[in-house]
Amino acid sequence: MNVISVIVTTYNWPAALELCLDSLFAQHDPAFEIIIADDGSTPVNQARAQAYCAKSPVPIQYVHHDDQGFRAGTIRNKAVAASLGEYLLFIDGDCVCPADFIARHRQLAEFGYFVPGNRVLLSESFTQEVIEKHLPLHQQPLSYFISLWLRRKINRISAFIQLPLGVLRKLQPKKWQKAMTCNLALWKNDFLQVNGFDEFYEGWGFEDSDLVIRLIHAGIKRKEGRFAVPVLHLWHPHNDKSKQDLNYQRLMDRLARQDLTAATKGVSQYLE
Repeated sequence: MNVISVIVTTYNWPAALELCLDSLFAQHDPAFEIIIADDGSTPVNQARAQAYCAKSPVPIQYVHHDDQGFRAGTIRNKAVAASLGEYLLFIDGDCVCPADFIARHRQLAEFGYFVPGNRVLLSESFTQEVIEKHLPLHQQPLSYFISLWLRRKINRISAFIQLPLGVLRKLQPKKWQKAMTCNLALWKNDFLQVNGFDEFYEGWGFEDSDLVIRLIHAGIKRKEGRFAVPVLHLWHPHNDKSKQDLNYQRLMDRLARQDLTAATKGVSQYLE
């Protein structure tokens, strides 16, 4: 594996995206590209984000579509279609990555597996402080995060502990729960095999779970990324969940159909 394609989803929050990009610009492993997947930001926010992208020390692309509601799966498909790497790493634009994030995901990559990492949640008040002061969280030592945890500014400290685990990472090969696209890696060929995200999921909820379930049905196994590749997730209000129940029912139907692996409306429509 050479280039990793990092897909960064964003929507109308350039201040958070800048913190995310700062952490990517400072990665120890420089062999990656960034594709910003903008799910319909306003022209003003889009322009600010694109201007910040000009600082990137690695190749970067900006993929945008009109705002027609929450369509994260669709914009991620479009971003993957523009990507050049053979390995995909999905994160959200309100996540900050440790400086060894890319390097450790590269170490975990293995044919036949997808790798979900975990996240550390920031409190609302600390998120505001980070945004206002543009705090470089990606540069901080473990002792700094222990202090934050003791003051209840983050929800956990265990995610920062790095353990080898070895074969223990493969104990739950068919577990789809808690594999989220704020921190998820997989081979592009596997993504294309299941036709990427199902674009019939519109509105918040479960498009990432649907992807993972279809990967498992296609024979791709889970390799746990916990205790290796955390991200720091900034606090934000809940998204509109008006379509959550509909999406959940669609997910349960998909879970029962083990013969169904490819999305009907997916990434293939954007590929040449």
